[in-house]
Amino acid sequence: MKQADGGHLSASTARGRAWAGARRGLPILVIAVLLPACSAFQETPAQKAQRIDPVLSAAGFHMVAADSPKRQEVLASTAPLTMRYYLAKDGKPRYFFADPYQCNCLYEGDEKAYQRYQYLRLQQKLVNEEEQGAELNQSAAMQMNMYDPFFFPY
Repeated sequence: MKQADGGHLSASTARGRAWAGARRGLPILVIAVLLPACSAFQETPAQKAQRIDPVLSAAGFHMVAADSPKRQEVLASTAPLTMRYYLAKDGKPRYFFADPYQCNCLYEGDEKAYQRYQYLRLQQKLVNEEEQGAELNQSAAMQMNMYDPFFFPY
């Protein structure tokens, strides 16, 4: 290789420059590989609806099927999988949840149903965290036992 001034580059300098170029491209390569992998673990809207619908029913929300053109229009104009509310004529809040993915319906409930829904969501979150903690503990115990020469699995 020749430099601009007519001199020659040493092989180690050329390798150093090539390695520097590769290091600049490495973060881009890592992101390109990991980004699709992360999206594989994200919950789809249909999976989210499948997880939330039973909780809404258990909390006391009533399912209102979108079985007419007017109801279909209301469902289409409502943000999906998001809890919303409005004030009824009596001034009390009414909550609704649009699910176009699983049941093609709206769930509607009052303040009591919404409070039960929040409570059940919290309970579900605590159970999930306990399960994750138990899995981590089991994994750590298995890794520790793997290196124990006197470990015999039963």
